[in-house]
Amino acid sequence: MKNLLRSGAGLIALCASASATLAEPTDKSEAALVDMIVVTGPRMDDAKVLTIKPEMAPFEGTDVTHLIARTPGGGRIANGELSGQVAYRGLFGERLNLRVDGQRFASGGPNMMDPAFHYAPPPLIAAIKIDRGVSPVSEGPGLAGGVDAIFKRIDFDLTEAWGGGYDVSLSTRTVDESLSMGGIVGAANERFRFNLLGAYEEGDDTEFSDGIIGGSGFQRGVYGLVAGAKLGGGTLSLDMRRQNTGPSGNPPFPMDIVFVDTDFARLSYEAPLGEMTLKASVNYTDVSHLMDNHTQRPAPAMMMTRDTYADATTHGGQISLTMPAWGGDFKLGMDSDQADHNSRITNPYNAEFYVGAFPKISIDRLGGFAQWTGKVGGLNAELGLRVDSYEARAGEATTGPAVPEGAAMLASSFNARGRTANDTTYDVVARVWTQESKGLSWRATLARKENAPGYIQRFAWLPTPASGGLADGNTYVGDVALNPETAWIVESGFDYASQDFYLRPTIFWRQIDHYIQGVPYDDTPGIIDSTVEMVSDMNGDPTPLTWSNVNARLYGFDVDGGYDFAGPLRLDGVLSYVRGERRDIDDNLYRIAPPSLMLGLTWENERWSATLEARAVARQHEVSVTNSEARSPAYATASLYGDVEVKEGVRLSMGIENLFDTHYRDHLSGYNRNGYGDVPLGERLPGAGRGLFLRLSLAG
Repeated sequence: MKNLLRSGAGLIALCASASATLAEPTDKSEAALVDMIVVTGPRMDDAKVLTIKPEMAPFEGTDVTHLIARTPGGGRIANGELSGQVAYRGLFGERLNLRVDGQRFASGGPNMMDPAFHYAPPPLIAAIKIDRGVSPVSEGPGLAGGVDAIFKRIDFDLTEAWGGGYDVSLSTRTVDESLSMGGIVGAANERFRFNLLGAYEEGDDTEFSDGIIGGSGFQRGVYGLVAGAKLGGGTLSLDMRRQNTGPSGNPPFPMDIVFVDTDFARLSYEAPLGEMTLKASVNYTDVSHLMDNHTQRPAPAMMMTRDTYADATTHGGQISLTMPAWGGDFKLGMDSDQADHNSRITNPYNAEFYVGAFPKISIDRLGGFAQWTGKVGGLNAELGLRVDSYEARAGEATTGPAVPEGAAMLASSFNARGRTANDTTYDVVARVWTQESKGLSWRATLARKENAPGYIQRFAWLPTPASGGLADGNTYVGDVALNPETAWIVESGFDYASQDFYLRPTIFWRQIDHYIQGVPYDDTPGIIDSTVEMVSDMNGDPTPLTWSNVNARLYGFDVDGGYDFAGPLRLDGVLSYVRGERRDIDDNLYRIAPPSLMLGLTWENERWSATLEARAVARQHEVSVTNSEARSPAYATASLYGDVEVKEGVRLSMGIENLFDTHYRDHLSGYNRNGYGDVPLGERLPGAGRGLFLRLSLAG
C-alpha cells in the first residue's frame, strides 16, 4: 500500500476484481495529465500511478457518471437513472470530449436522454479515463476535459494454445430494488481473441426519506461481440454490440424514455511501420428513440398527449501516424464524422397532428491534428494543434393539418430562411510537467479550445423544452448564425506523494467568448407580441429563450489527497470548488455544482477493507436568473461500505448508502415534472434515501 502511495499521477481504484486482462490504458509519459478510475481489472502497481483505496465505492446506481462525480472537479447532471451527464469543472454535455471505448457518436434525442455514458453499463466497463483539465488534441474536439469509458476485454495470450477468461458481476440495491448483472467471457491465443459481452439492468422507482420518486424506474440490456486477429504484422479488431433500453423514467424532463435501440460497429487496425505506428478505424452508430408524456406519468388531456420519435446515425473514421521526432513522439492524424438527426412530434390519438421539429439535420466534421510529446529543456511537454471544419444543414420543417396555425407559420418562416452554416475551429494546447523529484511534480496547462454550436442551438425553429438536457423548464428557439465558443484556459497544480501522504491540488481559469446560452427572446419578455412567444405560451412558457452568444468565465480549484496512518487506517478526500459567471451581464451560469468535500476513513487489511465516508455539500445561491434557477441548501450525508476477497478471483462488496436517511436535494438533480410519487411538481428532486447494496464480482 505504501509503495503505491509513492507514485505521482492519477489512478483512483474502485471496485477492483483481480484477474481479467486489461492493457495499461495510458502512456506512462502522460500519467501526470490523466486520472483513471479502475472499475475492474488487475492492480496497476506502476511507479507512475497513484492508487487511492478503497478498491470499491458505494453502488449508487447503474450509471458510471456516479463514479465520475467522485473525482476532483467531477459532477453528475441527474436527468434520470440512465440519463446522467458528466459535469467537469462547470461544463457538461457536448462541451466535453466524451467517448465510449474510444468512440465518439451523436446522442439520439434533442434532450440527450441517451448521453454518451448511457451506453456504458458498469458491468461492461474496465476503466474510466479522465483527461485532466483539457483533452489532448489527438482525442478529438471539445471545449475542456474529456472522459473515455473503456470496455472490458480478454486480450491476446502469449502462446499458440487457446485459453479462456471471464469477468462478470452481479449487483443489487434496495433503495430502488434494482438488479445489475453482466460482463464478458472470451478465449484467446497469441494470434486471435474472441469476447462475448452482455449486461442486463432494471430497477423500480427510487425511494427517499419521505416516499418515492415517481417514474424513476429503468431497464437496459446490451449484448455484443469483440474479436481481434494479428495479421500482416498488425492487429485487426472488430467491435459490435446492440443496446436496447426499455421504459426508463426522466422526472426532470416533460417526457420519458419508451425505448432507445442502438447499434454500434467499429473496425480498427494498428501496425508498426518501422519506427512508426499506424492506427486507423471506421465506426458506425445508429440510434432509434421513442419518448412520450403518458406511459410513465399521469397522462395529460388527449389533445396534449405526445409521442416523439427521434433517430441519429453517425459515420466516423480516424487515422494517425506516430513517429519519433525532435527527441520525442510526434503524432499526425485526421478524423471525421457525419451525424444525421431527425425528430418528429406526434399525437397518438390524432394522425393529422405531427411536427418535424428537427428535420433531416446533418452535421459533417473533418478534423486534422499534430501533437508532439517529449522534453523541452528540463520539462516534459505535450504540444498540440487541431483544426476542424464543420458543415451543418437542415431540411424543411413540416406540420400536420391538426397543428395550430402559429406553429405552421413558424415552420414556413424557418423553411424560407437559410438553413446551412459553416465553421472552422482551432485548438492549441500546451501542457508541461516536471520530472518527479522527491515525490513532487509540478504541472501547468495553457490552451485555446473551441466548440461548434450543436444542431439544437442552430436549428430549433419551434419553441419546445428541447435543450440538450438543461431541463430548466424553459422553451428554446435556435439561431443558425451562432459563432463557435472559444475558451482561453490556464491551470496549474502539482502532484506530491511521500511514504504516507499524497496531495494533488489544481487551480483553473477559463475565459469563454461566444458562450452559447439561452437569453430572452426579445426586449419585452412576458409581453406576447410575436409568433414565437404566442406558440411558446401555448406550450406553457410565456417567456421563451433563444440561443445566443454571450461571454462567460469559469474558475476554481479542486484537490484530492490522503494520509496513511500507522497500522490499517487511511484517510482520503476530494474537495471541489467551481464558480461560473456571465461576463456580459450580472448573472451566473446554469447548473454549476456547489463546493463539496468528501472524506473517507478506511480500515484496510490484506483481504478486506471497510470505509466510513462523509460528503458535505455547501449551499448554492449563485444561480442563473436567466434560466429561472432555484437556490439549493447545504447538506451532508454518510455511507458505510466494505469489501472482501473471498478467494482469488472472487470479491464481495456491500454497504449502506445515506446511512442516516438524510433528506437532501443535489443542486444538479433538476426539477420534478412527473406527477406520480411523493415529490411535488416543480420541486428539485431529492437524493436517494438509506439503502443497502451488494455486489459479487467473479474473474478468471
